[in-house]
Amino acid sequence: MSKFTTKFIGTELVAKDTNAFYFEKPQGFSFKAGQSMDVTLMHPNETDAEGNSRSFSLASSPEEDMLTIATRMRDTAFKRTLRTLPKGTEVEIEGPFGSMTLHNDASKPAVLLAGGIGITPFFSMAKDAVARNLPHKIFLFYSNRTQEDAPYLEELQNLAKQNPNFTLIATMTGPNNSTCQGETGYINADMVKKFITNVQSPIYYIAGPSAMAVAMQKLVAEIGGLEDNIRIEEFAGY
Repeated sequence: MSKFTTKFIGTELVAKDTNAFYFEKPQGFSFKAGQSMDVTLMHPNETDAEGNSRSFSLASSPEEDMLTIATRMRDTAFKRTLRTLPKGTEVEIEGPFGSMTLHNDASKPAVLLAGGIGITPFFSMAKDAVARNLPHKIFLFYSNRTQEDAPYLEELQNLAKQNPNFTLIATMTGPNNSTCQGETGYINADMVKKFITNVQSPIYYIAGPSAMAVAMQKLVAEIGGLEDNIRIEEFAGY
């Protein structure tokens, strides 16, 4: 892992209370889809007990010419500063970190279980799979309360159209919020087994808030998935 100084490009709203932030990609910074990086605000106008650095999964794919992170916007010193950064502001990044990357054996399907902003590493993976024409069968189960709360939902639907090996199963837990697949409610065993016939074959990837990550780990055990085939990334609410 290395440290780099880079520049902030801009931000945009990608879902309700959720912003993406874009940074220049420094020469020499390389990563695998699904990995994360630390972002440090170098001269913030305010700070708090949590400090000036945070870790974010990269929502951009390795093939893109900029680095993208996305986060739920909460009222913290770090996020208030990040949201109001002038374009061109220098920040420090360090990385990449993490092993939440697609396995090499394409004979094993990948089952991605995501909740909310936990979608970012899987969005990176889905774009990378298209860019590299990967043969892996990928099933993304993506849970949100409403479609308005779901970052990158439309982009993922488009990726599913481009890649016949990529299946998106989006489900909404709020009332009257079914998706085009007709799925509603939390990701559960019946929903997974509807799409995954041999449950011991896949590698399972879990990303989301702590409670969701624990629930999905229990779900994989319940359906008979192998413990050694589970990879987890918990997203804190800072």
